[in-house]
Amino acid sequence: MKKIIIAHGWSGSPDEPMLKWIREQMQSSGYEVIAPHMPHPDTPTIEDWVFALGEATGEVNEDTYFVGHSVGCQNVIRFIETLPADKKVGGVLLIAPWFYLTLENLDEDEDPEIAKPWIETPIDFAKVSTHTNKVSAIFSDDDPYVPVEENKNILEEKLGAKTLVMHEMGHFTESDNIENLPEATQLLKEMIE
Repeated sequence: MKKIIIAHGWSGSPDEPMLKWIREQMQSSGYEVIAPHMPHPDTPTIEDWVFALGEATGEVNEDTYFVGHSVGCQNVIRFIETLPADKKVGGVLLIAPWFYLTLENLDEDEDPEIAKPWIETPIDFAKVSTHTNKVSAIFSDDDPYVPVEENKNILEEKLGAKTLVMHEMGHFTESDNIENLPEATQLLKEMIE
């Protein structure tokens, strides 16, 4: 059975409206969906989050797909980076992903000291690309936190990502009035089928 793992972002939860909607849509299409709560969501650390994602995911194979939102995208990519050489995953969908960020991009209640390791710890994208060749990313042209062009370029160049820039969706959160994202389920289904 195809398995989809959804990774929420900083101060987030799998029950945010958009992520919950994606989960319900994919479950009703017959997929197994796992949407774990990451530990201490207000103070995310790479080590704890990657470990927790691995625990929730279990064994991976080419029937395993990931969806990440915001720093959850980094969590997914950093987890995939840790996989043994012979493991492959089916694909990855990243929503509002950031791999390049400046401290000025942070929300006023986000501590720069928490963000720094996520910004400064390098990712071996070449290794990540050996584990999947299906990566899609969705951005918004008015995301207040994510520098779109820089991050879009990183994903296209380093992972061969298919990218979509949407209009006025903010950071795809409840405060942006985003409760569903049909483009996400469409991209995911295209990737799976």
